[in-house]
Amino acid sequence: MNKLRLLVFTLLSFTFAGLFSVQVSAANAFDHSQWDALLKQHVLPLNGGQTSQVDYQGFADDKTQLDRYLADVSQVTISEFDDWPKDEQLAFLINAYNAWTVDLIVSQWPDLESIKDLGSFFRSPWSKSFIPLLGETRSLDDIEHNLIRGSDRYQDPRIHFAVNCASIGCPALRNDAYTGKHLDAQLDEQTRLFLQNRSRNRIDDGKLALSSIFKWYREDFEKGWKGYSSLELFLVDYAVDLSLNPEEIQKLKDKDMTIRFLDYDWELNKTS
Repeated sequence: MNKLRLLVFTLLSFTFAGLFSVQVSAANAFDHSQWDALLKQHVLPLNGGQTSQVDYQGFADDKTQLDRYLADVSQVTISEFDDWPKDEQLAFLINAYNAWTVDLIVSQWPDLESIKDLGSFFRSPWSKSFIPLLGETRSLDDIEHNLIRGSDRYQDPRIHFAVNCASIGCPALRNDAYTGKHLDAQLDEQTRLFLQNRSRNRIDDGKLALSSIFKWYREDFEKGWKGYSSLELFLVDYAVDLSLNPEEIQKLKDKDMTIRFLDYDWELNKTS
């Protein structure tokens, strides 16, 4: 009887511990519902989500709601952020980057054709410090290259298919917010959709023509995430999305596939 009681007590302890863990995780999740609602209303997915168009006029009309979300993001302290699970942190940073990019476009809408119009000869739009985030005034570059890429916490190259630079050449802006709970599935979907887009990644005359994203950030795909030590090995695992045949897959594995990089389209990803 004592052994039975001990077994029941042990099982109940594990059950309550699991429930407590779920509650703590839920309590540590930032509420991105305002951003999610804006995305659902003002981002139009095309070609099954391979690309998207953004209704910047719609965002401008809903600027009060966008400002409210960004104000909530700005209230998060570094200590609160550090207490979150890593997936919650990364989802938060991706959403912050994308929301402030939209805010930057809206600040000069409709008098621009490219995000590059917001820069100057001396400073790119990504290097402008205008974002109150985690106790400092930051730039988009700071979020992407320091907080995300420069941190040893994440090391996930799929973020390059999630952060959006408001340009046609970019991976699609999702029409829902990233969340810690679904982050891995969302990043995987974004990666596959981007690689399925033949305007950005394709076989041309036996050569693999890729988006310039893979040129600019090649090192991120070769740092050992999930065992990938080369860009080629990363691409092999997405061969189906690239529509590669067995011979082309083998060439990639042997690093015998010629890779060239396509020009990047910096035109604004706006609705027509």
